[in-house]
Amino acid sequence: MVHEDKIQALLEKDAEAELGGGQDRIDVQHKKGKWTARERIHQLLDQESFEETGKFVHHQCTDLGLDKKRFPGDGVVTGYGRINGRPVYVFAQDFTILGGSLSLAVSEKICKVMDLARKNGAPLIALNDSGGARIQEGVSSLAGYGNIFMQNVLSSGVIPQISAIMGPCAGGAVYSPALTDFIFMVEKTSYMFITGPQVIKSVTHEEVTAEKLGGALTHNATSGVAHFSGKDDQEVLGMIRDLLSFLPQNYREKPPFVEPTDDPRRIDIGLREVVPESPRQPYDMRRIIESVVDDHYLFEVQARCAPNIIIGFGRLNGHVVGVVANQPSFLAGCLDINASIKGARFVRFCDCFNIPLITFCDVPGFLPGTAQEYGGIIKHGAKLIYAYCEAVVPKITVITRKAYGGAYIVMSSKHLWGDINYAYPTAEIAVMGPEGAVNIVFRKEIGAAEDPEKKKAEMVEEYRNIFASPYRAAERGYIDEIISPEFTRPKLISALESLKNKQDSMPMRKHDNLPL
Repeated sequence: MVHEDKIQALLEKDAEAELGGGQDRIDVQHKKGKWTARERIHQLLDQESFEETGKFVHHQCTDLGLDKKRFPGDGVVTGYGRINGRPVYVFAQDFTILGGSLSLAVSEKICKVMDLARKNGAPLIALNDSGGARIQEGVSSLAGYGNIFMQNVLSSGVIPQISAIMGPCAGGAVYSPALTDFIFMVEKTSYMFITGPQVIKSVTHEEVTAEKLGGALTHNATSGVAHFSGKDDQEVLGMIRDLLSFLPQNYREKPPFVEPTDDPRRIDIGLREVVPESPRQPYDMRRIIESVVDDHYLFEVQARCAPNIIIGFGRLNGHVVGVVANQPSFLAGCLDINASIKGARFVRFCDCFNIPLITFCDVPGFLPGTAQEYGGIIKHGAKLIYAYCEAVVPKITVITRKAYGGAYIVMSSKHLWGDINYAYPTAEIAVMGPEGAVNIVFRKEIGAAEDPEKKKAEMVEEYRNIFASPYRAAERGYIDEIISPEFTRPKLISALESLKNKQDSMPMRKHDNLPL
């Protein structure tokens, strides 16, 4: 016999839970241009794939009147579903319930879904929209944050972890996103900071808005904390789906293969004209990258931060690759502190998740100056060296033009165990640029010449043709092949195919000591 009264009670409780903090608070959320937690989840996941967990959980705190403010589910919606047919786990903080503040019950729900994601080898997606710790719960709320941080670290390098900041994220709450692999932000409606504008004003007397202090543009372009931004909730959730199409489910799997429609033998004769004749003239490295990858599509990461280096995901004959490239059109492609950190983090992510690395090199060196030295360019540049050295995925490099000094070594050179290293005929590989080298090595000869400027120009050209020539590096085995630019795509695809069964590992140890 069906217990109609109990079924009806379940339906009523379901309806109550799905209203979150109530229709009035939902209306306020919509007026701010924001979706509710459940609306976001349903937009993110494949249609009708979401299965909710912990729907009737509520906090146990009775202090400061909280016993009269209990809502089913408390301040977070948790569960699992599918994106592009593949399993994912998700939690979305519900701002309509006590401002999405974190209680011990909320943290327990989040930790459960994080634990399930790791044990089942599926990506975890966090949709953050919270006023922070629930003050009434005191140290219990802080304990909840600590438990979440521990789960983030346990999952690091095991499953992809993605955070979307879709409202406020302040205080201790910012550290969970910071421990994940990628951070998305919504323009105008999201922000992140340790201490808010009012606290800053009272302590340091600085006046700053929340948007300027920790908005999407600030963290995408200035701090480098975030990786992506979108104009609204819908765009950000669509970008997350796009990102996941390039990522494996976990560290044991390879990224998803897509049946290619782009000819693997396609050549682009126009690439012969991309690198200018003058070594001082800039060009856009994206022109080469987008010519080479399948369907000319690069899913760029951190596009607004450190634009002197380009990172992102693409495909070669259907196989996912991570692209790292110097950008000669900004700071001449020099490596600086921000570019080194940006590149190193991306290289390490790709290595964690079995994504081969394609490096395009045109780098005149590390950016000089007191600001860089005082800021620790030595330590930060070492991070990029370290990342490439420890990476055991296939590593393929193309030197398009300049590859000078230590920066040449850093950019996945043969000396850092690059697997296959190509160079264009326009490549210049040397300790330093011809002008600098000639000024040091041939200073006396130039000074004694009848026409020092003419003599210097001759010696610069001679140095470039002899000592900086890619053929000199090829003679020593540091370059595997010098290729004409139009064949870049088929050469990379062939190299990638030859490395598909590569197996390598680092020495056994407790863990490494990255130069943080």
